[in-house]
Amino acid sequence: MADEAPRAQDDDVEELKAANARELHRAVREEGEAELARPAAALIWSGLAAGLAINSSLLAEAALQRDLPDAPWRDLVVSLGYPIGFLIVILGRLQLFTESTVTAMLPLVTRPSWQALGRTARLWALVLSANLIGTCIAAGLMAAGILGDHDLRIAAIEISGRIRELGPGETFLNAIPAGFLIATIAWILPNARAQAFLVIFAITYIVAIAGFSHSVVGSDEAFLLMFAGHAGVGETLFALIAPAVLGNLVGGAGLFAVLAHAQVRSDAEDGEDQG
Repeated sequence: MADEAPRAQDDDVEELKAANARELHRAVREEGEAELARPAAALIWSGLAAGLAINSSLLAEAALQRDLPDAPWRDLVVSLGYPIGFLIVILGRLQLFTESTVTAMLPLVTRPSWQALGRTARLWALVLSANLIGTCIAAGLMAAGILGDHDLRIAAIEISGRIRELGPGETFLNAIPAGFLIATIAWILPNARAQAFLVIFAITYIVAIAGFSHSVVGSDEAFLLMFAGHAGVGETLFALIAPAVLGNLVGGAGLFAVLAHAQVRSDAEDGEDQG
């Protein structure tokens, strides 16, 4: 009995400790392995739901834009709506392309092989395609007046029009920090625990107020502009969406995932196994 109290205290202390980099690497990698093993149908349905749900970001921003006066501070308040879709998607455990850039990349860089590359490419292709179908449906419903009233639609189109201010090259560069920041969410969440809501909200709010390009939210905006007659199909797919996808991939998989893996690999150079 006397030994049980110190043991319980030790357990409480261990529970309070934040996971170190190697433990985070293992947790995120194992999540990626689970995603890579999911059937194609499960990935598609989850990705489709994520694409539809992420439209909540544009809806929330449009509602704030519609009801707030034209003032210097309005953009900062309107951007508070941007995290809503991410909160639904991430806390709801739906498949989002930009989050999977790090989770699916860690298994690949840990044990690289052609088979691992194929599995990663399969996941990204299925999830991204499903996300885009979802945002296309949501944008079509909004443009048709089925989702939201006239004033909400006008406000959403006004917000969406900002993505046309950048050329394809600028969009690509602007999407790199967005991919990096969204990838950090997957890395931080195992340590976030009860603060998961605040972590997701804070990081996605930074993406919003900085004006960084997110491929999935941006596709919702691009499809809305296309359905509203403000952008052609070619511009929508190849000038607005594709550069953002590539930039997010570079920022999430090419930078964050590789750097996160590199620090863990450096820690493991004493000969201990990473897994």
